[in-house]
Amino acid sequence: MADLKFNNYIGIDYSGAKNSLSRLAQLQIYIADPDSDPRSINPPKKGIKNWCRKELTGCLKEILKSKDKTIIGIDHGLSFPYDFFKKNKLDSWYRMLAFVAETWKTSLDTVTVEEARQKVGSPGKANEYRLTEKWMPAAKSVFHFDAQGSVAKSTHAGIPWIYETMQDVEIRNRTHFWPFDGFDVKPGKNVVAEIFPSLFRKRYDKSKRSDDQHDAFVVSAWLRDTDKRGLLNYYFNPMLTESEKQLVVLEGWILGVL
Repeated sequence: MADLKFNNYIGIDYSGAKNSLSRLAQLQIYIADPDSDPRSINPPKKGIKNWCRKELTGCLKEILKSKDKTIIGIDHGLSFPYDFFKKNKLDSWYRMLAFVAETWKTSLDTVTVEEARQKVGSPGKANEYRLTEKWMPAAKSVFHFDAQGSVAKSTHAGIPWIYETMQDVEIRNRTHFWPFDGFDVKPGKNVVAEIFPSLFRKRYDKSKRSDDQHDAFVVSAWLRDTDKRGLLNYYFNPMLTESEKQLVVLEGWILGVL
């Protein structure tokens, strides 16, 4: 077995439904270590079955502050197409996060994505794609709302929570937000990366898990298995030109896409 980069492998199936306090069966989090299969993490309150986005963010903050060498794969977009940056005069990923958090306000307790969308208007067109989505045969735009399997709602619900997470100085110092902090990850760092469960879904037997549980499971399992094979550095450095890399540092990349 190769020298491992990580001790913990977390997969998150996300949802942009309802508001930040709504408990949703679609929100699932699984964790594995090198020697165990992924297992579900339940909400901290006894008798509560489902997570809400606010509570899930609190859980992730605690993990990033308490655990070393942890990689988290989350299945919503972490950024937008380059034209969004140009249109809104944003020159960095962090400024984009701040802009979206302030404009959409979907991390507030009672604000839904649909309500924010009605106030803000369309952030972009459904046929606008990031480079990483252009490299995938069936990926939808992060602006493609009102479609089955759309990542748009989860992206617009999740990005403000990413921004809030980054406000914690300890987390920021210990965590590499890939690829925005660079393609190469320093040893010992925690990592947060965008990932699509559909890339790996058929590789693992579903057993009795729901679709959402299985999506979180397969992300955790793939991260663990890929690390044990010594291939994560390979995926951290997709085959891009230098100009493409400059674009991707703004737009982001889906881990697992080469």
